[in-house]
Amino acid sequence: QVHLVESGGGLVQPGGSLRLSCAASGSSYSIYAMGWYRQAPGKERELVATITSIGSTNYADSVKGRFTISRDSAKNTMYLQMSGLKPEDTAVYYCRSIGDDGEFWGQGTQVTVSS
Repeated sequence: QVHLVESGGGLVQPGGSLRLSCAASGSSYSIYAMGWYRQAPGKERELVATITSIGSTNYADSVKGRFTISRDSAKNTMYLQMSGLKPEDTAVYYCRSIGDDGEFWGQGTQVTVSS
């Protein structure tokens, strides 16, 4: 089992920045890929960015050049640095892990971009 806890969400003005964290515990050694997803009200959950155990990354077109995903294996923590935030980035952000023990999700953290 892997337990994921997100943090770092909040209210930010358009153009601002936030850094989300996702701390993994449990059988985190079994994880080979992690990702950030988001779900806005009335919309389906969508991919934001993913990172593999060897550092390969992938981004949704809507966040390329503005968001950066990273992972600190020593701390079992994944990050999402978000800059140039737009109102359309408002959503609950979830982290997900995939590994030998299966797929796990965090509980989510709210990001609201508004003036």
